[in-house]
Formats: sequence, C-alpha cells, structure tokens
Amino acid sequence: MALERKDLEKGIEEARKRLEDAKGFLHIDSLQEQLSALDKQIAEPGFWDDPAQASAVTKEASAVRDLLAEYDEAASLLEDIEAAFELAAEDEVFAAECETGLTRLGSQLDGLEINSWFTGRFDSGDAILTVNPGQGGLEAQDWTEMLYRMYSRYAEAKGWKVTPLDVVPGEVIGLDKATIQIEGRNAYGMLRSEIGVHRLVRISPTDAKARRQTTFASVEVLPILPDDIEVEINPADVRVDVYRSSGPGGQCVNTTDSAVRLTHLPTGIVVTCQNEKSQLQNKEAAFRVLRAKLYELEEQKRQAEIDSLRGERRDNSFGSQIRNYVLYPYQMVKDLRSSVETGNVDAVLDGEIEDFVIGYHKWHAAQ
Repeated sequence: MALERKDLEKGIEEARKRLEDAKGFLHIDSLQEQLSALDKQIAEPGFWDDPAQASAVTKEASAVRDLLAEYDEAASLLEDIEAAFELAAEDEVFAAECETGLTRLGSQLDGLEINSWFTGRFDSGDAILTVNPGQGGLEAQDWTEMLYRMYSRYAEAKGWKVTPLDVVPGEVIGLDKATIQIEGRNAYGMLRSEIGVHRLVRISPTDAKARRQTTFASVEVLPILPDDIEVEINPADVRVDVYRSSGPGGQCVNTTDSAVRLTHLPTGIVVTCQNEKSQLQNKEAAFRVLRAKLYELEEQKRQAEIDSLRGERRDNSFGSQIRNYVLYPYQMVKDLRSSVETGNVDAVLDGEIEDFVIGYHKWHAAQ
C-alpha cells in the first residue's frame, strides 16, 4: 500500500534529520580536511620512498574517501527524493519514486550510523580471527570447521580479503584450529561481536546411535597492529621452529619445511603459521600474530578487569556461550547478549550473520 503524502513528508523530514546527525557524528567537515591533507602528502615527491608508510597513508586516504562518498551519495539521494516529492503533487508516479528512494536512503543512513560505532583505536582496521575447538571431542573439531567456513563466507560476501594463516586439519574430521587474516573496512570493529564461546546442538554425524550432541568452539579476534604501534620483541626471546605443513596451501606445501612455529620464551605464547607458500611468508605472518598477542598481553596488565581487545574470557564449555546454534530438535540461532535470533540456521552457517553482528553492536552501544 502506497504511503500518503503526509507520511512521505514525515519520512523526508526524518531522513533529513538523520543525515544532519550523520554529518555531525562522522565529522564530515574534518574528514574532508583530513582527505585533502592526505592527498597532498601522497602527491609529494619521494612519497613512495618508504613503501610501508606510503601504503598505510594510501589505505587511510582510501577509507576516508569511501566514507565521504557514502555520505555524498546519501545527501544526493535525499535531494532527488525531495524533488520527486514536489513533482508528486502533479503526478502520482513520482510518489512511488519518492517512497522507493526513502527505503533506499534508510539503508544508506543505517550504514553511516554503523560506521559511527567503530571509533576504537583499531576498529577500522584488519583482524586476525581464530577458532579453537572446545568440549565435544571430534564433534568440536567439526564445529570448528563449520565456523571457519561461516566466517570466511561472511567476510567474502562483504568484499573483505580472507587469508588462511594456520588451518590445521583434525585427525579424523574437522579442524584442530583455524586462524585467518581478514582485511577490510571495519573488519576488526565488526568482528569483535564474535569473540567468545559458540555452542552447537545437533544429532551427532559420528554417532551410530544418532544421539543429540552439544559441542563448543571459541572465537578469538585480534587487530592487525599498524606499523606505528611499538611492540618490542627481542629476537633472543623467540624460538623459531620450521616443519612440514599439514594443511592446504601452495603446490609444495607438503614437501618442504615451510611451516613456522614461534615460541615467545618469556610469556610462553606460541604462534604457528603454515598456509602461506613460503617459509619467509609464514614467518612474517606469524610475527604479525605474535605482535598482536603481545600487545594484548600488555593491555591486560594495564586493564586487569577488562580486556579491551578480546573481551571477557570464558571457559570453552557449558554455561559460557555467547550464541547458541540449534539444529535439533528444532532449528534456531540465538545470541544470548542481544537476543537476536532466527530459524534459518542454514543461512547463518553459510555466512549470513550480519544481523547478529549489527545486533551485538546495537546492544553494546546501549549498555
């Protein structure tokens, strides 16, 4: 049923107010000045003499440019809607165009508001996501692989780049561990919603008696630290072991000692990476993860009660889950924090978790 003219007018006024609010909380004027400064820096002679710094600056400029483009697109759409509203007084065809435009603009404004949630130091950057099996034996390893697939599909659907770092097959089924690097706008900020224990209830695929089984897996999300973050690592404190990779990778992954294991002797932190094609690439990736873990350790020392990067630690077992995935005796996925739920379990496990991600951040913002 088409909206009446007074309802269209009300919708336009609400959209205008939301757009003005977005201009304020996104600091659009400041972002325009920031982009001008970044573009000026990029145009300077010798900018590419330091490739790492140049890459960081161009990445920042690209992110700012994309956000400004989203705002400009919403502002332009609002102008089109207002013009259609005026023409609708003479021709009802424009009323339908106005209504369609308001629906589209609402989605764009939702996106701009979501961007305002990610103001943490690393929220706009890339992430390292790890899934570890918990209680449940072989079932937990299978559940780990299911979650690995779910997050990979979710990231790919958002246009983020997914790079496996350490995907270790289980002895019989599933995965013993899965660590992936996810690169994309707000990847770390968005994926913070997934930190914690995930519980699966289903008929066991490995039980001949087809009994119901409850299994667990934990998800850890760390930011990929920018180069300007100082994390001192004494080479003498790190033992480097190389070994033959066991997971999927390059053509020679199982015939050369390309996998790398780093052990930070003072803390006992162990990091492995085996899914890059060369030992050097695996070593570089492993050190990225080690830097993130050591930085997090320092954060924990400064904040005894709140772990700002990983969230509250919980046992990987009963009573500690953040989200339930039930395949039997009924079908439902429910987040125990935000209360977001759906009966379309297959879609969720295929990567459609945006409602849960957004639901968590809305819940968190309201706390």
